[in-house]
Amino acid sequence: MAVESGGTWPASKVAAITLPFWIMKILATTLGETAGDFISMTLGLGYYVGLGITFAALVVILYFQISSRFHPLLFWTAIIATTTAGTEISDFMDRSLGLGYFGGSLILTAGLVSALAIWYARNRSLSVYPIVRRDEELLFWLAVLFSNSLGTAFGDFLVDVVGLSFIQGALVTAGVIGVVAGAHYLGRANDVLLFWIAFVFTRPFGATFGDLLTKPVAIGGLNLPRETASLITLALLLAVLYASTRGWRDRPRVTPVPESLAGRPPA
Repeated sequence: MAVESGGTWPASKVAAITLPFWIMKILATTLGETAGDFISMTLGLGYYVGLGITFAALVVILYFQISSRFHPLLFWTAIIATTTAGTEISDFMDRSLGLGYFGGSLILTAGLVSALAIWYARNRSLSVYPIVRRDEELLFWLAVLFSNSLGTAFGDFLVDVVGLSFIQGALVTAGVIGVVAGAHYLGRANDVLLFWIAFVFTRPFGATFGDLLTKPVAIGGLNLPRETASLITLALLLAVLYASTRGWRDRPRVTPVPESLAGRPPA
């Protein structure tokens, strides 16, 4: 895809990485946790059927996401779909295949590293903004799916294997996110590396918050029905999305060419 006249690229297919992005990412992971558990546990469909439903929905949503122009609601629907499918993938690997959260985490880590390695080999960069080519976007969503599945497994590992409470698990992952944020603002590390670390660890942070909402009081939860917790989280996400995208339709449909990409050859 060639650079358009005037030194611009077609609009990025990924939302701008701002504070609202991270707030919505955490809310999306919480929603993915509660919605995934609602499908497999509350409805009693089990992990095989739950994985089939969520993965089929993910494929359909990603088809529209990749085939169309960027739209915030569609993009965040795809993020929610990856977190919901990620919950089912992690639980399926642990409980149906008997791999355990540690074994599942190793496999998912290998998958994430492989996806990022292929991405880097093709583009010599792992930057997620802007993403304008279809092959880049496919690799982005593959990495997102692996990272959300890995985050689920890691969060469950902290609670079910290490023995932390939901609050303690959230504090551990929040601590990692805090270190990443500090490194970003101090300019002490590569921002692309920091993005993927934060992307992985916001998943268990959101997932442990989802467990806090829905698990029984006896084990430290608030015992809210999963469908109630899902609706509350969805409402919060939509409110942040609306507030962060007001005036979006008036913005330019093109993205300025970053200096680091100015010399990239057309694809």
